[in-house]
Amino acid sequence: MARYRVFIEQDEDGVFVAECPSLPGCVSQGRTRDEAIANIKDAIAGYLESLRKHNEPIPPPIWEETVEITT
Repeated sequence: MARYRVFIEQDEDGVFVAECPSLPGCVSQGRTRDEAIANIKDAIAGYLESLRKHNEPIPPPIWEETVEITT
């Protein structure tokens, strides 16, 4: 299992756009946040499969932590 960071933004038309910055050009969208997440998962899987098929390197997964700071 690999983890890739995904950014999700809602555009001016209300569509949720999901992008995986580690995989250039890997972008998807959905009418809801959940749909956008499901669609970007499919897009990432397809992207990685294409890299494998063409014997190209697969970007390493990221490890991310969230920390709380008391101010």
